[in-house]
Amino acid sequence: METGDQLIADVFTTRAKELTAEEKQKLEEQNKRLVPEFKANKLEVDAQRHWDIFYKRNETRFFKDRHWTTREFQELLDQSDSREAEKRRTLLEVGCGVGNLVFPLLEEQSREEGNEECVPCGKFYFYACDFSPRAVDFVRANPLYDPSNITAFQCDITTQQVHEHIPAGSLDVCTMIFVLSAIHPHKFEAVVQNLWRLLKPGGLVLFRDYGLYDMAQLRFKPGNKIADNLYVRQDGTRSYYFAEQEVAQLFTQSGFEVLTNAYVHRRTLNIKEGVDVPRIFLQGKFRKKTV
Repeated sequence: METGDQLIADVFTTRAKELTAEEKQKLEEQNKRLVPEFKANKLEVDAQRHWDIFYKRNETRFFKDRHWTTREFQELLDQSDSREAEKRRTLLEVGCGVGNLVFPLLEEQSREEGNEECVPCGKFYFYACDFSPRAVDFVRANPLYDPSNITAFQCDITTQQVHEHIPAGSLDVCTMIFVLSAIHPHKFEAVVQNLWRLLKPGGLVLFRDYGLYDMAQLRFKPGNKIADNLYVRQDGTRSYYFAEQEVAQLFTQSGFEVLTNAYVHRRTLNIKEGVDVPRIFLQGKFRKKTV
């Protein structure tokens, strides 16, 4: 895919990256000085505050709108059963941030509905939740925010709070894009079980996050590693890097079946600027079992 002077190439694979000797050495260096246990515990206690400060500092400027999601996840546009075409589906964006995923989807939906020559896309009612109250305030302040199409609320998705806002078994789709990596691994199972409870039988989780041995993981210096594949950034937020089999097991043990689950090796080349950025993400689709 070309974008201006950039060339972006994606390769999907279930094989983990093979590390060079230099990269192995970088990971070994990280182990020489780990985050002390008391500091790691404080990062957990202060997690919401760190994300609130992040959004206070960056407001709506940090992330670009995620128009790519409908390319990677056609389920966000397609209506799988024509008999249900007039029935509004429901979608929850977990970790909505300032709305960089949900508002492009709302715009797409509005364009389709306003064009009589096009078959309407699947009509969604959107829920959007985030750990940060400040992020939710930004979503509600967006000119596209309309309670007839979207409800945004603050909650900790690792707890039962989300069930105060959304009935069990009522969702068609949950998106979790670069969200689970910000949560402590001890709470991953609780998050996935919450999504299972919210989804209808056959409902989908659309997942994308940081993959094992991503460039960002290899760049961490000694003093930033909390535990295996878990790191703290300079601003106090945390990031986890996922293995393919680990994510598959996480979902299957909570009652999902794996539709797709693979590493995305993305290489962004800008010859004019002399930029060559290799990234590794993990992308999957998981369906709640019907029996």
